[in-house]
Amino acid sequence: MSDNPILWAPTEEQQRSTAMHRFMSARGFDDYQSLYQWSIDRPDAFWEALCDYCEIRFAEPASRTLSRPENIMDAGWFQGSKINYAEHLLRYDGDRAAIIFHGEDGARSELSFDKLRESVAAIAAGLTAAGISRGDRVGGYLPNCPEAIIAMLATTSIGAIWSSCSPDFGVNGVVDRFGQIEPKVLFAANAYYYNGKRIDCLQTTADIVDRIPSIGKTVIVEFIGADIPVAEIQYGVHWDDFGRPGQDLACQPLEFNHPLFIMYSSGTTGVPKCIVHGHGGTLLQHLKEHVLHCDFGHEDRVFYFTTCGWMMWNWLASALAAGSTLILFDGSPFFDDGRGLWKIAERERMTVFGTSAKYISALEKAGIRPGDEFELPALRAILSTGSPLAPESFDYVYDAIGSDLQLASIAGGTDILSCFATGNPALPVRRGELQCRGLGMAVEIFDPDGNSVIEERGELVCTKPFPSAPVGFWKDVDNARYKAAYFERFPGVWAHGDFAELRNTGGMVIHGRSDAVLNPGGVRIGTAEIYRQVEKLVQVIESIAIGQQWADDERIVLFVVLRPGVQLDDSLKNDIRSVIRSNTTPRHVPAKIVAVPEVPRTKSGKIVEIAVRSVVHGEHVGNTEALANPSALEYFRDIAELEED
Repeated sequence: MSDNPILWAPTEEQQRSTAMHRFMSARGFDDYQSLYQWSIDRPDAFWEALCDYCEIRFAEPASRTLSRPENIMDAGWFQGSKINYAEHLLRYDGDRAAIIFHGEDGARSELSFDKLRESVAAIAAGLTAAGISRGDRVGGYLPNCPEAIIAMLATTSIGAIWSSCSPDFGVNGVVDRFGQIEPKVLFAANAYYYNGKRIDCLQTTADIVDRIPSIGKTVIVEFIGADIPVAEIQYGVHWDDFGRPGQDLACQPLEFNHPLFIMYSSGTTGVPKCIVHGHGGTLLQHLKEHVLHCDFGHEDRVFYFTTCGWMMWNWLASALAAGSTLILFDGSPFFDDGRGLWKIAERERMTVFGTSAKYISALEKAGIRPGDEFELPALRAILSTGSPLAPESFDYVYDAIGSDLQLASIAGGTDILSCFATGNPALPVRRGELQCRGLGMAVEIFDPDGNSVIEERGELVCTKPFPSAPVGFWKDVDNARYKAAYFERFPGVWAHGDFAELRNTGGMVIHGRSDAVLNPGGVRIGTAEIYRQVEKLVQVIESIAIGQQWADDERIVLFVVLRPGVQLDDSLKNDIRSVIRSNTTPRHVPAKIVAVPEVPRTKSGKIVEIAVRSVVHGEHVGNTEALANPSALEYFRDIAELEED
C-alpha cells in the first residue's frame, strides 16, 4: 500500500471550479475512479461525450464511433467523419494574445488570435501556390518561434503533413529524418541563440537541401538579423516573400485518420522510426488532456520548455484549441543565471509552467528559489515530463516554488503524442506519484508473464484502443515495424517500454525505461530508483547506471557527474553506496562507481542508458547524430575490464 503523503489537494472550491469536476458531475459520477472506469468500459460513449464537451466541429459526422474494439492496431475511430486539426486551433478570434514569444537574447513579440489566423492564411496560400496539397510533406528546421506554429498550422490546414526538427540537429540527423519522408518545402531559420552564442544555420540548411532532392522550396525565417543571402540556398525564398497576405483561410475537411504529423523515435539504436499521427486522434487526445486533465481555458497562459524536435512542442501548440495563450521561449533554460524563465513567468503572468524533471533537479542543485525571488500570483500548475520526477523534487517544488500548486508529473511519449498517466486538478498530489491514469486509456502494469498487478513493478501496457495510437509508421505498408515496436511482447496489448508501478491510490510511479532495467541476480531494478538516491548528494550533479555482463551475471555500474572540484574518493563512494542501500535494497548498490565529465543525452534531454551499455560492451552505437553530445560516449569505452571497487 502506498505511504506517499499528500503534498497538495484542491480546496472544495478549487475542485468544483475545474472542467474535470463539471464533466464528471454532468455524467453522474462522484469520483474520478468511477469516471475513469466508465471511460475505458465505454470508450465510444466517453469519446462522444468529450467531443460534445469540447465542441469538436466535424465537417461530416461519423457513422460509427468505434469499430473493431478488440484490437488497438485495427480499431476504427469516428469512421466516415471529416475534421481538421488546424481549424480547431484557429477557432478563436480577437486581439487577445494567442502567442507570446521570448528569446534568450531578450527579444519579445506578441501575436493576437486575429493576427495568427491572418499569418496562417498567408503562408497557406504560399504553400498552395508552391504546389503543396493534401498528403505532401512539409519540414520545419526551426527554433521554437511563432513562425514554426504558423507554418505548422498553414501546412495542416490544407491537408499537407508537418514534421519538424530543432536547429541543433546536424545535417545527418535531419537527413536521417526528413530524408525518409521526402518533404517538398522546408522552413528554416537563418540563425538562433543558445547559451549566449549566435549559431548560424544557413550553411547547414544548404547542405540539407543538397542531400534531400525532394525539397523544391526553402523558406528562410529571418529569426536573427537581416539581409539574409537566400540566393546561397537552392530554391531559397524569404518568409515575407513566400506568404501571400490578404487571403482567407479555408481549412480542408479531412478523414479522421488523415496524417497530421510525422514524429520520430530518438534514433539512438538505429535510423529513427517515422511515426504518423492523425488529425482526429491528436486533436481529441490533446483536448482531453488540456481541458480536463490540465484545466486549460481562455484565461491561461501556458508555457512548456521545449524545442520543435520534441513532442511537447506539438502538445503545447494544441493548447490554442482550448483558447489558451502560448508562451514560447527559444534558448537555454539556464540563461540569466538560471532565472531567465522565471523572469518571463513573472512578466507574462504565467499560469502553467511546463518543464522537464532534469530542469527541476538542476534548479534545486543551483539553490534557486523562484517562489522567494519572483511574484508568481497567477501560477497554479507545474508540469513535468521527460524522465521520472524524484520524490525530492516534489518536496523542492512545494518548498521553493509554491505551496498552493498542482504539480503534475506526466508520462507518455512520442509514440502516442500524449500521455498514459497524467495530472488531475481535482485530485490530490502525492509525493513521488503521477496523479492518475488518463481518461480513456486502459493502462495496466503487467508482470513478465502478462498478469496485471498492483503495488508491484512491471511493464506499463495499454489493453484497449485509444484514438491517438499512431496511424502507422511511414512506408510501413504491412504494419510489420509498427507491430514489432509495441505488440510483440504481449500480443494485442500495447507495451510502452516503461517500467512502472500502479498504486492503490490510483496514482503511478515510473521507475525508468524497461529496456534499461537492471537485472543483477535476476532481480529487476529500475534505473530511476538509483538516480533518486544518488542525486540527493550535493556532490553529484547527475548520474547514469547500466547493467554490465560480468562473471556469468550482471553487475551494476554507476557513472556520476560531480560538481567542479569534487573528487570521487573512497569516502564519496561509500556515501553513494550508503544512501542507495539505506533507501532501497542491497541489490541496488553498484559494484563499480566511475566519475565522468558528462552523460550522453538525446536532443530532448533524455539520458541514453542503452547507448552507454552498448559502448561498455564494445558494441557499435549507430546514429549518434540523434544525441545532443555524442562525444560524451567516449568517456565510457574503457571501463569494461575494471575490477569492482
